[in-house]
Parts: sequence; C-alpha cells; structure tokens
Amino acid sequence: MSATRDPLAGAADLSTRTGDPGLHRLAAGALLISFQGTTAPDWVLRGLEDGLGGVCLFGFNVAGGEQVAALSARLNEAGRPVVSLDEEGGDVTRLAYHTGSAYPGNAALGAVDDVALTERVYHAMAADLARCGVNLDMGPVADVNTADDNPIIGTRSFGSSPGLVARHTVAAVRGLQSAGIAACVKHFPGHGATHQDSHLEIPRVDASLDLLRERELVPFLAAIEAGVKSIMTAHVAVPELTGDLPATLSARALTRLLRRELGYDGVVLTDALDMHAISKNVGLAEGAVRALAAGADLLCLGPLPTSEDVRSMVDHIVDAVAEGRLTAERLEEAAARVERLRDWFAGAHLPSGSGPAGEGAEGDAVGLHAARRAVSLTGSAGPLVDPFVVEIDTPPTIAVGEVPWGVAPWLPEAEIVRVTPAEADAGALLGRALERSLIVVVKDAHRHPDSRALISELLAARPDAVVMEMGLPIWRPDAGAYIATYGAARANAQAAVELLSDGPSVAGL
Repeated sequence: MSATRDPLAGAADLSTRTGDPGLHRLAAGALLISFQGTTAPDWVLRGLEDGLGGVCLFGFNVAGGEQVAALSARLNEAGRPVVSLDEEGGDVTRLAYHTGSAYPGNAALGAVDDVALTERVYHAMAADLARCGVNLDMGPVADVNTADDNPIIGTRSFGSSPGLVARHTVAAVRGLQSAGIAACVKHFPGHGATHQDSHLEIPRVDASLDLLRERELVPFLAAIEAGVKSIMTAHVAVPELTGDLPATLSARALTRLLRRELGYDGVVLTDALDMHAISKNVGLAEGAVRALAAGADLLCLGPLPTSEDVRSMVDHIVDAVAEGRLTAERLEEAAARVERLRDWFAGAHLPSGSGPAGEGAEGDAVGLHAARRAVSLTGSAGPLVDPFVVEIDTPPTIAVGEVPWGVAPWLPEAEIVRVTPAEADAGALLGRALERSLIVVVKDAHRHPDSRALISELLAARPDAVVMEMGLPIWRPDAGAYIATYGAARANAQAAVELLSDGPSVAGL
C-alpha cells in the first residue's frame, strides 16, 4: 500500500470490490466493530450508513456520560446500530473505566445471594447505560467458576454452584431488560472451568456432555427461558462437543446444542474475534466466515482491527458465499435476528435524561448497599493508628484493563504504597509500618504465589496486620483481621474501609 494512500479510501462501500451491494450489506451487517477515540471516525459513520451492524465501545471511547450519550446519538444519526459494551459491575466496567465502578460485581452479589438485590443492581446499571445511549450490555457473565485458578473469570462469576449462578443470571437479565437494555449472557457454553485466557490461547474445558448439561449449561438454559435477547460465545474448546475447535467456530455448539437442543432463537454474538484464540489460529477474516457458518449472528471485534481489516472481512465473507462455504440464507437469517433485536430496542421504554454514568444517586446507593452486604470481616482490627497501607499490585487481566482500584479515595489519612511482589522489600515496609496500623491489600492472592509469600513475610513480623482480599477469598492467611470484598470496584473498596474503620459491629450490613 502506498504511504500516501488514504487508509479510509473506499470505506463508504465497505468493500474494495464490485459485486452485489445487497450481499455486501448483509456481510457488513454481521459486524460489531470498534474504533479508537471519543468521537466516531468518518469511516465508522459511513460504514453504518452502508449497513454495519453496530459498535462495541471500550474504556478508551469513554470520557464521561454526556460524551458517550453524544457519541451514541451521532452513531444513531448514521444508522440503526447496536451500541454495546462490557458493563458487568465490579472489576469489568467501561462507563466507569477511569474511576472504578459504583457497583459490586457478580462474586459479591453471589456471596449475598439475594436475587432481588441482583436485579436492582443490574436495573440501576441499565439506567446508566440507557442514559448514555447504549442498547446492549455484554453481560451478565453466566459462567460457573469451578476452577479456582481461572485467570479470566474469577470475581466476574456469581459463584461455583450452577443453581446459584442460574438464579442470579436470570435476575440480572430481568434487571437489564426491564430497563430496555438487551442482556448478553456469556460465555457459552461456559468459561468457568478453564485454566487459560482465551485472549491469549484456546482454553479447554475437559467435561463430558452430561457434566456440561449438569453444570455449565444450567445458567444459559435459565437465561433462555427468561427471554434473554442475546448470548455470547466462548473461544473455548470442549473436546467432546467441539473437538479442537473453539465453540465460536463450532456448529455442534452453536447450531446443534444452543439452537436445537436448548431452543434458543435470539441473537448469538461472538466474543471478540481479534482475541488470539481466533486471530492467531484461523485468522480474523476466516474466523468471521467460520463463526457465521457455525451459527453466529453478530461478530464482535475488539480494539485491534482497523478499517482496512473490516473491509477485508466483508470481502472475505462475500467470497465465502461465492465459494459455497457460506450461504446467503445464513446471512439473511442472521440479519433477521439482529433486526428483531433492533425492533425490540425501538419498543423499549428507556429512562430519559442524561448524566455521567454511575453518578446517579440511585445507582450509587444500590451499589454501595450491595457492596456493604457482601463484605465480611474475620477477626478484629482495632482502632486505626496512623495507618500504613501496602497495596500489592498484580497484572490486570485483558478483560479488566487498567481500571483504578484500591482504598486511597476512602482512607485519605493513610500512607499508601503500591508495590509489586518481585520488587517489594518486606523489611523496609515493616520499618515504615513500625508502631502504625498495617493494612495489606491484595487481589486474588490464591493465584499469585509471590503475593502470598510477601503477605506471609509481613504477617510473620506483624500478626496484628489486616489483610484485605479484593479478589476471591480462597487463600486466607492467619492475620489479625481478614476482610473479603469479593471484588475491587470502587463500591467494594468503600464498603471495606467503612468496615475497617467501624470495627466488627458493622459486619454483614
């Protein structure tokens, strides 16, 4: 390609080739694309005019609620797009990417196990989304988290019991859809038993079909019966079901199991095709063709594909129809399902007004209430004396990203240091904590041996220290006090500091 060529040239046609414009429009209609920045580039707006299915927003698209509302309005001027993002509460948030979520995530809600509360939390999140012009939430996570060392699900799951996950998945779906936001339960047929991250490779779920039906599929079937509008596929291989293929590319998973056996006729949306489980194995464009052939209706793209990639994908889908590897009827079926979803959006009664996401009084109140009910304290911290806080930093997952976390906003009187386990000097930290209250904050210590080693070294000298676990409370050291938050959202941190400050009398509020 010439260095002087406009990289957006030809974007208005979504293709670099001539041919059936109706077929190109069908191919483009299956794509849910992403872009950089807080305003929509011209190629996106022209693409929506020519039939692109919609957009998936990320944290880098968000500066504030009013800005997202204006962005969504501009997108809707160009077409009838699906406007989606991942808003799970807890650690995974896009609207509150720069501040941390006002809502606890699924692990906290599962720990409380009050389905009415879960529905209220998701209804409040839906109101935030509606004010911003988003119409599809890529949530809730319906995975049953049975692998303690799962690197990608963890606190995003309601828990390890199929029944618990199912009833809270249904509550979340009701909360979202009663406010006019389409829910997208994920990741079918289940990502909770994996030990790998599908952003980086193809994880395996070594489960029989019988076990899959007894465990992984229970929440998805419950969501289908509750009328969920969309389901996201997982890039996981289940050898007995999909062989070595990820479920996203498996007709046995999407057509035979999901459509025929479970009876689902709503929109099937893929997880991002630029994740390595797809892009590094069959390639982005070929992954699009195979996912459509397997039974997917909307193909989600993460932040990596460019406008050139999008045009190549459209061309590749059209070529696959010409080659007989994909039928036009399959594209028409997908388009019809997405159109029914758009009709549902049009008929939904959305909350009016706009404002910064997560800053409404109702949302803050229900989120903090839920976080307070989830947090627990074992032992006694005693009154804080000139507190010294050690926050142990670990690399964030790709799904979470660089979302702020920690206790600083709620403990302004404390000295707070953030360290990585490899670089931390336990002796120096203990010296700085001398004759002061020592609080050690960690996320998912059970998954990080070096974090556990550092905590153990600190506790050996300071058994009176407080350990605050902001991930899953699986590894519990013998500390003076142990606080479990079940997530690292802003609401979780506030609830934990309140509990720490007030002592054990507020536990369980």
